[in-house]
Amino acid sequence: MGKDVERTEFTRADRQRFRQKVRLCLDVFAQMLAESRFDTDSPMSGLEVELNLVDEAGDPAMRNADVLDAIADPAFQTELGRFNIEINLPPRELGPDGLTGFEDSVRASLNAAEGKANSIDSHIVMVGILPTLRNEHMNAETLSANHRYKLLEEQIFAARGEDLEINIAGAERLVTVADTIAPESACTSVQYHLQVAPESFAQFWNASQVIAGVQVALGANSPYLYGKQLWAESRIVLFEQTTDTRPDELKAQGVRPRVWFGDRWITSIFDLFEENVRYYSALLPLCDDEDPAEVLARGKTPQLGELRLHNGTIYRWNRPIYDVVDGSPHLRVENRVLPAGPTVVDVMANAALYFGLVRALADQDRPLWSQMSFSAAEENFHTAAKDGIGARVYWPGIGEVPVTELVLRRLLPMAHDGLDSWGVDPKDRDRLLGVIEQRCITGRNGSTWQVDTVHSLEQTTSVNREQALREMTRRYATHMHTNEPVHSWPGV
Repeated sequence: MGKDVERTEFTRADRQRFRQKVRLCLDVFAQMLAESRFDTDSPMSGLEVELNLVDEAGDPAMRNADVLDAIADPAFQTELGRFNIEINLPPRELGPDGLTGFEDSVRASLNAAEGKANSIDSHIVMVGILPTLRNEHMNAETLSANHRYKLLEEQIFAARGEDLEINIAGAERLVTVADTIAPESACTSVQYHLQVAPESFAQFWNASQVIAGVQVALGANSPYLYGKQLWAESRIVLFEQTTDTRPDELKAQGVRPRVWFGDRWITSIFDLFEENVRYYSALLPLCDDEDPAEVLARGKTPQLGELRLHNGTIYRWNRPIYDVVDGSPHLRVENRVLPAGPTVVDVMANAALYFGLVRALADQDRPLWSQMSFSAAEENFHTAAKDGIGARVYWPGIGEVPVTELVLRRLLPMAHDGLDSWGVDPKDRDRLLGVIEQRCITGRNGSTWQVDTVHSLEQTTSVNREQALREMTRRYATHMHTNEPVHSWPGV
């Protein structure tokens, strides 16, 4: 949904035209799949990290435009909230040094960006939800200046017809109402991209769905919102609620939400794009001048702009991507389940687990998803978001098991084999998967460190919750810049 838009309102004719155009794009996409017109040589991986800006006190710094001007690096982009920025890394093959290449690039870019941000009294924090965010920070002025965000907000509330309710019950309970999509900007994540061939897309997407719960449990890093301790990974439920275009009546009818885990295993990437077109009305019905059928008939590659724009306003946790680079089309799985942080090495350890596991599962002769109901995978996902590294999940052949035990006994060896299949250097494989192993052994991830630190500050000092969250955030930022994995961070 990153493309800029200029329109400010849409007519009924615009929506009808967009529906016709997106259906034409879908037909052309089906033809391209049938004719195998996709780049499958040297598959690439990618990485995006969303970041928060804070001031000296640890509170959100609403100055992303100034920070981006100071950074002056096209790899850094604006994001939804004025306290958000994002870094997009150039794609690379996994291969022997792919993971290390990403790690070195992210660290160098973040260190340089932090220095530039400091010059205007700001700091960069890589975390799933900024712990110091308060309700009063979330209003229409919080949105970044890019016009597409305001337009998206208008269209979401026009579809919904009423204010949105945030109602999250965790260790504590949060109930509030918002008349803006600004609370969505609290959700800062990491996205892993994996280019795959059309014939193997379903295996990699299904595998990504299978392990989503495990990823979230181990990587949870968002326990606080508006001063309340909620889920271990509160970003999941917050994102689901803040982008919901359905009033209660449509929910009762079974209308699908725009943030969606899904409801079935797939056999082709076409299944997902077809669902997009069949079940979701357009939020941004913008049409371009391309005739994709004519472009394809000339032997060229169509952009399928309407299909891609529509896909960008449907927030699957594992999203299908159609993209064109240098005139060559390709397909990707975009894995969106994890929060940012706590450190670059933690982000890359999570990446090693993801890339290794999906490769191992996709290569199995008897797919794991043929032994597991889709609803079990979805339940794992939300249980993991709520309970974090202490979650119990279902796994075929085992039943319900502590997620840390499952990872240590079953999944780490599989990830090891998967990374070998990608050709990852054994030293990098062992170093990064070793971080995951230690996280499981210690039971400490970003979420547990945050909660333990806040509780300790509250119990051993005279600070209140707001002050404890500020102090914890300042310590978090200091530890983050050491690049020592979170399981090794000291307590209070």
